[in-house]
Amino acid sequence: MAVEGIILAAGLSSRAKTYKMTLKVGEKTVIENVIDNMLSVCSKIFVVGGYKIEKLEPIINKYKNVQLVFNENFMEGMFSSVKKGFSCIKEESFFFTPGDYPLIDKEVYRELIKKQGEIVIPTYKGRKGHPILMKSHLISEVLEENNYSNLREFIGSKSPVFLPVHNQGILLDIDTINDYNHVLQVNSRKIRGV
Repeated sequence: MAVEGIILAAGLSSRAKTYKMTLKVGEKTVIENVIDNMLSVCSKIFVVGGYKIEKLEPIINKYKNVQLVFNENFMEGMFSSVKKGFSCIKEESFFFTPGDYPLIDKEVYRELIKKQGEIVIPTYKGRKGHPILMKSHLISEVLEENNYSNLREFIGSKSPVFLPVHNQGILLDIDTINDYNHVLQVNSRKIRGV
């Protein structure tokens, strides 16, 4: 099964009060961690940028199978970036995740691909997380109809399949500096094998 990926990186990072995509987690930036793990299963990745896109360009340019896509409507919110990313997809399935989830490991992607369903969502201790695996035949419904104001609403109208995983990284996004510090602590424990 050919799979592509979408990473959303267009937001203002307003709660973090710093541009979070270029913060370091381990030896790499947040966005590099997300890309590297997703690339383990994806033939191509589309990173949807907007705010401070010039900071993403030198990072994305290092990858041959990753394309930076500018969402000129990024100020309209995340759903505009979702639609921009969806419009790039050509393969039968794709992963979707916000760009501030640096601790989703490669195994999560591999497990999700094995699961059957139009929409497959990982869970950790009963809580839903990212990335989400979707069939591309659903894209037209999101792009062509104005029935949904966000992706959560669209997914709620379907019957997603939930897959329990053993990686809490599916829940750990960076919205604030406290979140970032927590991600660093979890990553440090992971590296030490604790």
